[in-house]
Amino acid sequence: MRAHHIKVFAHQVLVTKLKTKSVVYLLLIFNLLLFVSLYTEFRVRTQDHHHVEQYSKEVRQRWENNPDKHPHRMAHYGYLVFRQKYPLGFFDPGIHHFLGNVIFLEAHQQNTINSSEASYSSGLLRFGYFSASMLLQVLVPLLIFFWGFNLVSQDRENGTLKIVFTQGADWRGVLWGKTLGLYLLAMLVFVPALIFSLLLVWFHEASLVNSQLMSRFGLLFVTYGLYFFLMAILAVYVSGRSKSSRGALITLLGIWLFFSLILPKLATTYGQAKYPAPSKIAFDIKVEEELLKLGDSHNPDDPHYQHLKDSVLAVHKVNSTDQLPFNYQGFVMKEGEKLSSKAYNKRYEKLLQIYQKQNNMLRLAGIVNPMVAIKQVSMALAGSGYATYDDFRAQAEKYRYSLAQKMNDLQIKLISNVRGKRIQGKPDILDKSHWAQFPDFNYRFLSFSQSLAQEYLSLLVLLGWMLGLGLLVHYSKSLKVI
Repeated sequence: MRAHHIKVFAHQVLVTKLKTKSVVYLLLIFNLLLFVSLYTEFRVRTQDHHHVEQYSKEVRQRWENNPDKHPHRMAHYGYLVFRQKYPLGFFDPGIHHFLGNVIFLEAHQQNTINSSEASYSSGLLRFGYFSASMLLQVLVPLLIFFWGFNLVSQDRENGTLKIVFTQGADWRGVLWGKTLGLYLLAMLVFVPALIFSLLLVWFHEASLVNSQLMSRFGLLFVTYGLYFFLMAILAVYVSGRSKSSRGALITLLGIWLFFSLILPKLATTYGQAKYPAPSKIAFDIKVEEELLKLGDSHNPDDPHYQHLKDSVLAVHKVNSTDQLPFNYQGFVMKEGEKLSSKAYNKRYEKLLQIYQKQNNMLRLAGIVNPMVAIKQVSMALAGSGYATYDDFRAQAEKYRYSLAQKMNDLQIKLISNVRGKRIQGKPDILDKSHWAQFPDFNYRFLSFSQSLAQEYLSLLVLLGWMLGLGLLVHYSKSLKVI
């Protein structure tokens, strides 16, 4: 019997709302905004992808067309790599626009990722980037609250609830039925946007559609669907608890402001204050201090390199580095690259731990704010969160280290110890054919499971909210009819 009541109330909410012109206009406006933002961001992502391919090809051609030269000069000539956006990044740009896109790789130096879109934009970007995810995460809940604030309170005010209860309905049937109707109304905004997103990828870049991408689409549907259901439950429950529609509206607006503006800002500010990250200058100083502890390759009297030299001479039973069967300077550079990378990685791991603690403060805020939880999951699925960005940095650093050590190996094996000695008629230089032997940079996106590895808490938060609000509705026997 209760299932019948739920179906009747859901149908009544859906039909009544769709007969209202303002609701229909809002549905059309929101769908139009979502389509425009999705298509615009998709075009931007597609253009960026083409630019990355074009510039990467140019960088590779210039690298291979370098003339004959000393391998260490090639190591400092360096390599440019470009950050690619995941195919689903247009659905939720996340932090794409605020982080760098290009990094210059060279020996002995770990450079930052530069050329973020935000750096070329006006100060208005600090107010947020207009995107489909912003509409779905922030504005659609406001729309749900606007549609649902009087679903129960108005029936109480005009006496309809008394009639409903005399016909055998109970509070659970009323709340669940109206929640379901409100949820289906909200899905008229989300489902077309998700289908449109899938069609954009399917018809423009069908080669990208695989099991990984479809898994992300599927979980996006589930998580956003769960999120909107939570908001619908919250709107209907507050309407049922409030004495008047006006009071319900004020309460829901306060909840929306707390969820969307106040709590995220407080959590971010508190995390940065509790776990302050060092500045770029301070970080570089720490790396240099760490490197000096390990060994300074530019200091001929450094204990580490003096011991290294003595050991090498002893092993080869010679008195001078000129008598070694390989290029000793290249050997020192290889050791220096190893130590500088070790020092950098050690300090960066500590920096990364600070960032993770800051992000964890925001994730913990999701326990009392489902808007934070859905944002974290959405960015992870769209490949636009910090984990994706740091993975690109890690892959680029691995490539940089491999490039530097490859050039050092070429110097060790093919450059004479005797300075100025001619090799193949040229002094201390190698044929340019060696440059083409080094592989190009090939970035690999995080897998589906890797992307979600740090967001299981956010998924559990959404499920916890669902369970908590469901229990509130289930035990709502004491709500007043009048």
